[in-house]
Amino acid sequence: MKTKRITSIVLVMVLLASALPLVVMPAAAQQAGIPCDDGNNELTRDELVNAILPYMLGEGSHTLDEVRDAAWVYAYWDGKPEEITDSAGREVTICRPVERIIPMSSWSYEPIWILEAQDKVVGVTSTLKESAGAWLLGIQDKPTVGTYKELDYEKVLEVNPQIVITGSNKAEEIAEKLAPAGITVVAMSFRSQEKFDNDLKILAKILGKDERAREFISWRQNCIDEIKERTEELEPEEKIKVYGESNARFWLTPTKDSGFHGVITTAGGNNIAGDLPGKYVDVESEWVVNESPEVIVIAATMSDWIPGPGLDYFADESDIADTKQYLEETYNRTGLMETDAAKEGRVYLLHGYVAEGACRSFVGVGYCAKWFYPEQFEDLEPEEYHREYFEEWLDMEYKGVWAYPPVS
Repeated sequence: MKTKRITSIVLVMVLLASALPLVVMPAAAQQAGIPCDDGNNELTRDELVNAILPYMLGEGSHTLDEVRDAAWVYAYWDGKPEEITDSAGREVTICRPVERIIPMSSWSYEPIWILEAQDKVVGVTSTLKESAGAWLLGIQDKPTVGTYKELDYEKVLEVNPQIVITGSNKAEEIAEKLAPAGITVVAMSFRSQEKFDNDLKILAKILGKDERAREFISWRQNCIDEIKERTEELEPEEKIKVYGESNARFWLTPTKDSGFHGVITTAGGNNIAGDLPGKYVDVESEWVVNESPEVIVIAATMSDWIPGPGLDYFADESDIADTKQYLEETYNRTGLMETDAAKEGRVYLLHGYVAEGACRSFVGVGYCAKWFYPEQFEDLEPEEYHREYFEEWLDMEYKGVWAYPPVS
């Protein structure tokens, strides 16, 4: 493998040196199969050489894009297509290096930035621009291709992606619509804490960023293990009872199939809705009161509630009047005010990107552990690894209010 990589790199260096005056265009999404291959889906050294040398002499039938991509496949994929199983259990074959991506799921953007592949994003949803455009550099400059619920297929074809990343439930529907254009759909939700590592490895495999993925997974797991070492010692009867609520609407609560559930349980909490069917379910206020939650955590961003500054990237501790007002109104909400959590002053607000998105859910685990067990986690500083996440992995300044009231 190492010899193949060196051989192909040398060949490509010679090729590119001879092609400097040319403009290298993105590989067309419509082209299928390994370029420069004889059709058996296994590119050999001889096939690569027989494509590169004639091209250099101006006698070949292959384009610069084709020989460039062929050399990449030979070097990094051992001359064979990359076969992956996505999070929907679909078998997906990728025959060329991926240079053009549309991430449809809002949770799939930060993983791309972590893998330092943001330059490959050729289109984004308007939903993402509104929710994360503040802290993901370059988002606002990308073409808009619809919302997270519905792609604008005409816009998608205009930007000509090779890959569209979506959630598991929409993968087949979108794949059928994009198949005629030769665009590959890969399901990676990045919402499940348990499946996150596998999703990131799949994405890294596609992008040739395996080492970067391994480094992040190791760092992220160390942050989680610091908490789990203590919460795993808790007996079932010692775990605090928690009611979690999504920002979508009142009384919408996460079950065991949601990312939010993983945050609550990893932090040592007992999610009172954990055994209910579905991913998020609507419940009655009377049910919540009867379950007697000791802590309430609401996953939200300020824009979901009322206009103004709040739990977002631009907020700060001196400018969160609306957040305080919302928290007061929550304490006085019919139904919630009767719970033990409200009576004991244990209602907390957590930004959706650290509560429901798996990429940063380990930060939500830290905030929740601190709220659930303040004495046991007196020395825990989730803000510190949240800051490191921004500065070291997203390459951005850390600021904003992501949890309220503050944990420290």
